[in-house]
Amino acid sequence: MRSIAFINQKGGVGKTTSTANVGACLATLGKKVLMIDLDPQGNMSMHLGVDVHGKDSSIYQLITGKKEATEILTKTAISGLDIIPSDIDLASAEIELVNTVGRETIVKFYLDKLLNKYDYVLIDCPPSLGLLTLNALTVANEIFVPLQTEFFALQGVSKLLQTFDVIKKRLNSSLEITGIIPCMYDSRTKLGIAVLDKIKEYFEDKVFTSIIRKNIKLSEAPSHGMPIITYAPDSNGAQDYMALTKEVIAQEKNMLKGVKAKKQKTEIREHAFL
Repeated sequence: MRSIAFINQKGGVGKTTSTANVGACLATLGKKVLMIDLDPQGNMSMHLGVDVHGKDSSIYQLITGKKEATEILTKTAISGLDIIPSDIDLASAEIELVNTVGRETIVKFYLDKLLNKYDYVLIDCPPSLGLLTLNALTVANEIFVPLQTEFFALQGVSKLLQTFDVIKKRLNSSLEITGIIPCMYDSRTKLGIAVLDKIKEYFEDKVFTSIIRKNIKLSEAPSHGMPIITYAPDSNGAQDYMALTKEVIAQEKNMLKGVKAKKQKTEIREHAFL
């Protein structure tokens, strides 16, 4: 099971769009996927056709102990794609949980038994580095950072990297940044090309080869409660996210090689010791 948090404290960079569409593409390719919406705006839930407003059936009820995970787990219109939805009540969670012991890991505590039933767990984080995001980073083992290919793309990334270092040291030693997603790319502009080059220079091999181009269909899809692969399967947006998703799956070969190499080194050291 891979658990991946999509994070960027800057809003409007394609974070929710990327989470929803990668999840939908993974499910389309036969993977069993759990989506966790930790943004009080609930945009990912709505993007996938789930409206929980006024239904008392969101992750807020889970972390406040009012409902069990199985009671709020919601199936989407795409086979194999389930979601733990969000709603505006989640906005008060940080205040309500301020005196709760283990508040940084409360989401993991309540969802732990559910997570391993899936091939992928994707988490849409709020555009901030508060308590909800900390919870996401204790559930996840990987971080994907969507970056808009515009002037302010790298602004604030240093703060995100600082937060990542603290979480890795104190709460989740297995956490790694494994993917940077260039979004809203326009190859017709010199600025877009220059920023993309800067992102690649800064993050090197962590940047995905697949780039998400600006596409009107991507903007329309959420209002219809559909991921792009369903709303406009022949669009550039659908092609870009499917290519990105296949690249995400392909990462696992390199991860497996890394695990095998680490195991071999351990065996060599143990043999030398004996």
